[in-house]
Amino acid sequence: RPMSVLLRNMLVTSILASGAGAEEPRLLADFPESLATLQWRVVNDDVMGGRSEGGFRLEKQWIVFEGTTNTRGGGFSSIRSATGRFDLEEEGGIRLRVRGDGRTYTFGLTTWDTRGGRLRPSFWAEFPTREGGWEVIDVPFRRFRPRWRGQWLEGPDLNPGAIDSLG
Repeated sequence: RPMSVLLRNMLVTSILASGAGAEEPRLLADFPESLATLQWRVVNDDVMGGRSEGGFRLEKQWIVFEGTTNTRGGGFSSIRSATGRFDLEEEGGIRLRVRGDGRTYTFGLTTWDTRGGRLRPSFWAEFPTREGGWEVIDVPFRRFRPRWRGQWLEGPDLNPGAIDSLG
């Protein structure tokens, strides 16, 4: 069994907010412009002692995410935006334009809303990719589920008006 998984060239050109009945999706991030404005950064499992490596580079008008994920200990590699308010209360989800490698990826959101508790969970939704060709993938907010330190939670539900980070 392999100890690591190679992520090959997950390309993303844009991230948009797509609302039910909205005429045009609202652009949240495009590349290379959003690299500076959203301060994208790498977060790998080495923050908790893992051995995964990953990151991104810019090529033309897209960002390339790639790396090696160690599946024994830790097990994640990600890129995330800096914290800011996105005001997505009227939107229905996230739209990605990607060229994948046939693997399933996770899109993550964080919010400033703790719903009266101390936890500030992240919200995750998986999406499959096809190998090779560009595709548009819609991820409705209702598919995002809360997680805290790698564990699934029973609640709270995602509050789109409180989203403050993309990943």
